Amino acid sequence: MLTKLLSRATCADCQLCCVFDRYDVWETPVLSDEIRQKAQALLPDAEFVSKGESSWLFRIREFDEDGLFRCPLLDPAKGCMLGTEKPFDCQIWPYRIMELDGRQAITIAPICDAMTAQPLGTLLSFLKEELADVIFDYAAAHPDVVKPYDPLYPILLWKPQEI
Repeated sequence: MLTKLLSRATCADCQLCCVFDRYDVWETPVLSDEIRQKAQALLPDAEFVSKGESSWLFRIREFDEDGLFRCPLLDPAKGCMLGTEKPFDCQIWPYRIMELDGRQAITIAPICDAMTAQPLGTLLSFLKEELADVIFDYAAAHPDVVKPYDPLYPILLWKPQEI
């Protein structure tokens, strides 16, 4: 979804969005039933925790020696085992859909150097022209992907209020 802003090679080289420490473990991707089933087929030993009616998270049993949890779908040499069928959270990262005071906003994770190096106008234009409606529509259909607001994530765009 973000190939107009980020090359697949840039993301494949970085893989930062696939590794979580104790602070950002809340960022692990929400899996739909369909994605969970695909993940289970690829990783028969993977365990999942229900996040909602039809949403799942990977069960995190332990962190590695560096205090990190690596997404089980990450193949360090090839990237995501799901290819282009990755979870929605992963497709839109570093953009995030969050809720603050009952309103949804699209934010950006400040740790993606490739994105934050781009002019703010570029990030906003792309968001408004190509992605905002997709994100807000997906969040309406899958409310479990909406995360509580984290003040470290700058708000780029509020969901328009319905009149």
